[in-house]
Amino acid sequence: MKVKKISHIAVAGDNPEQSRMLYEDILGLKFSGSELVEREGVNTHFYRVGESNIEILEPLSLESPVGKFLEKRGPGLHHIALEVEGLDEYVLKLKEAGIVLLSEKPTKGAHDMRIIFIHPKSAGGVLIELCEKA
Repeated sequence: MKVKKISHIAVAGDNPEQSRMLYEDILGLKFSGSELVEREGVNTHFYRVGESNIEILEPLSLESPVGKFLEKRGPGLHHIALEVEGLDEYVLKLKEAGIVLLSEKPTKGAHDMRIIFIHPKSAGGVLIELCEKA
């Protein structure tokens, strides 16, 4: 069990073209692709930063979790994702410690990663995603 790196920092947004202009045209980050994650109700857009990514979350509908986030809070930081080894062991350890998770078990996220989220109430107000290569 170990945390390997920050996988990505996710930003909820509703204007992917504006994000592209900032991250790619102005900051010079390399666009590394988009991926539809229907289970989460988002289209994701990734920009490479060293070993990590900035992930722009574009909601598929206002009823999706990110759509509701945008409606309530507006565009901005959504979550921080940590790439781990031993995700299932982490899930057991978190549950034993009384940490609130958003699901009972890991699900499939972008890039075929297995993911699970730690509720912000258990993480100092920050939504944390743990992810592991499938």
